[in-house]
Amino acid sequence: MADPQLGFAVMTISDTRDETSDRTGPWLREQIAAAGHTVVDHAIVPDTVEAIRARIQSWLDDPAIQAIITTGGTGLTGRDVTPEAIRPLLDKEIDGFSVVFHQISFQSVGVSTLQSRALAGIARATYIFAIPGSMGACKDAWNGILRHEFDASHKPCNLVEILPRLGEGG
Repeated sequence: MADPQLGFAVMTISDTRDETSDRTGPWLREQIAAAGHTVVDHAIVPDTVEAIRARIQSWLDDPAIQAIITTGGTGLTGRDVTPEAIRPLLDKEIDGFSVVFHQISFQSVGVSTLQSRALAGIARATYIFAIPGSMGACKDAWNGILRHEFDASHKPCNLVEILPRLGEGG
């Protein structure tokens, strides 16, 4: 049996990047496709709570999208509002993602990893991952965590196998 193919949406959050200067969004889309999944949609949105939340809400309404990855806006400056935009939408946070991301990131950037507010969660039976906007952080998140968790053969467990049960009532 072939691995289940998931539908992804990728969002670059930036006031300065555009289709020609964005490197992380295209790289993530390439990795997702190489892993056998489909990129259903992608966007570059400005660093505002309203813009981020509106696009995520539209993706949550799309049954073809099971996972959303955002890149950018997870830092500490005034314009970094990705966690504030996403957190109220979440039904559950995946706390371990941030912990593991920081462990991996520490190997690359040392204690500077504390400046990241990477987060993950589930909203309306859809996975959402918010990762920093640097290429190094995107590679750490995808190569160190996400490509494994979105591989149905990854053991002892993975996010693909529990996807059908995310919407179960409690």
